[in-house]
Amino acid sequence: VFSKIFSHEALESYLPKIQLVIKDTLRAWSSNPEPINVYHEAQKLTFRMAIRVLLGFRIPDEELNRLFEVYQQFVENVFSLPVDLPFSGYRRGIRARETLQKGLEKAIQEKLQNTQGKDYADALDILIESGKEHGKELTMQELKDGTLELIFAAYATTASASTSLIMQLLKHPRVLEKLREELRSKGILHNGCICEGSLRLDNISSLHYLDCVIKEVLRLFTPISGGYRTVLQTFELDGFQIPKGWSVMYSIRDTHDTAPVFKDVDIFDPDRFGQGRSEDKDGRFHYLPFGGGVRTCLGKHLAKLFLKALAIELASTSRFELATRTFPKITLVPVVHPVDGLKVKFFGLDSNQNEILTGTDAMLGATV
Repeated sequence: VFSKIFSHEALESYLPKIQLVIKDTLRAWSSNPEPINVYHEAQKLTFRMAIRVLLGFRIPDEELNRLFEVYQQFVENVFSLPVDLPFSGYRRGIRARETLQKGLEKAIQEKLQNTQGKDYADALDILIESGKEHGKELTMQELKDGTLELIFAAYATTASASTSLIMQLLKHPRVLEKLREELRSKGILHNGCICEGSLRLDNISSLHYLDCVIKEVLRLFTPISGGYRTVLQTFELDGFQIPKGWSVMYSIRDTHDTAPVFKDVDIFDPDRFGQGRSEDKDGRFHYLPFGGGVRTCLGKHLAKLFLKALAIELASTSRFELATRTFPKITLVPVVHPVDGLKVKFFGLDSNQNEILTGTDAMLGATV
């Protein structure tokens, strides 16, 4: 059922909505006179994308912001010790989940009652219809659980990868300019504007350098460290016997760091995935940012589409610069993110890629 949510047809219908959410967010970042904390704002962005695009909820901004704060409290306490005492992280997490589910139930009921003005089938629509196709009407609790699972899957890892993407574009301006060149050559970017109707799924798929950039971000800064699997039959690894039935964890980061196919593993080099080198093509499990095998991440195509849409908007309609002297240190737990936040100043641009003066600068410009 969940696989239908991430089909090619579903992604095609999500794309215009994803673009709209990203455009609105970048406009808000650019209008902020102060530098933004990219990781925190990226979390807001991916939460908004999940609510507005995946689930199709028409929640007012004020209520959406309140739900985001509650959701953060839920996520922060997911890995708490299961000790149900007052003021414990576990208790706070349980209360946050209860508040979230009340808000989600209200949104689901409103969605079921109001089907007017729908121009695409969102993930929740597909979930409900697929349940009916399988002869099972999903209960409200199942809908709330499925909704929360979709938000959770789209949240932290995508926010982490978005932050890493922005940081690498800041560190490597030549990569950003090469992205712009590709967008121009494909007729997507013209005179500082994205050409209307040019961003379709097939067009985005044809942007080979953009694909290399996203792949390299996910290789160097894989959002999650690894995954768990159950051993189906006893096997031997480096002289050690791993018995059937054991739970094992594979490390994505260590795999990327030690895989012999990657040269200069610590260097950000999107060209390693270009046609001339194709370092990810040798062997099945050297490159696995979304896991591997039959249980690879179901949402990987949506995640990559979101990152590509974000990169296109950043390269086309934004100017941004580091607001601190040095780049922040990176922590790996629970997902890759800057320890003290990545502080970045965004500037508004007009249609000719000229910086729009705001606030005091605008006043000084007018005076001059």
